Amino acid sequence: MTGPAGFAVIAGASLLFLVVLQTVALAVGHRIGRYNVVDVGWGLGFVGVAWLALVLGDGDATRRWLLAALVSIWGLRLSLHMFVKSRGHGEDPRYVEMLARYEGPPVRVAATRVFATQGAAQWFVSLPIQLSAVASATTGAACVALVAGIAVWLVGFGFEAIGDAQLRRFKADPANKGRIMDRGLWAWTRHPNYFGDACVWWGLWLIAASAWPGVLTALSPVAMTYFLVVATGARLLEQSMGRRPGYAEYQRRTSFFVPRPPRPKGSALRS
Repeated sequence: MTGPAGFAVIAGASLLFLVVLQTVALAVGHRIGRYNVVDVGWGLGFVGVAWLALVLGDGDATRRWLLAALVSIWGLRLSLHMFVKSRGHGEDPRYVEMLARYEGPPVRVAATRVFATQGAAQWFVSLPIQLSAVASATTGAACVALVAGIAVWLVGFGFEAIGDAQLRRFKADPANKGRIMDRGLWAWTRHPNYFGDACVWWGLWLIAASAWPGVLTALSPVAMTYFLVVATGARLLEQSMGRRPGYAEYQRRTSFFVPRPPRPKGSALRS
């Protein structure tokens, strides 16, 4: 099915899949006593939607396979990273604070404030992938957008994967206990992983926008960037990191989000 009917099938199947995924993740989180399992399901949800779009869509096959591959590489790496990061640790401080902020049983608060919200965000952010699956082939000058999208995705994936690896190695060294990570990509931006994630989704949107009507889904990467910067990402993390010794100095000399050359120690930098 092409056009609106085909998109409605993909959108409905994607929504159903995400509801099931978040329900299962909530049950697992309730059983083990920590709801940060939702972070593991973040990448997996997008992978599932991308493969549903690939199988159910009848738009340009090359672009469907390309998007499925790029989303799978990104999503599986991220989910594995979050699983390893959270394994053997307690609840994420963000969720501890959130559960304490609202009245009611923790499982109900988690269901409405964490898991349902994440599922809705996954569905909305993945709209470029869903809509692209029923669009015609990319032709002519629009191929520039497709190539640019791949390039932006590569930059973003590199920032995210390399940034995570650098931080993991830094934390694994006992000599760095209590110190602020300010090396490698972390000297250029205080949040290379979040910046990379934003680039990944702008790249995916450019690929989808290379064929009408994918360009209409621009609010999806805008929403993802908002989540990464304001709602659940960098700004929220800085609230807790700001209390650590040395972090204020790190803030003064290192860009908040978009990478810039590091400033010398003791210099000021506006975020």
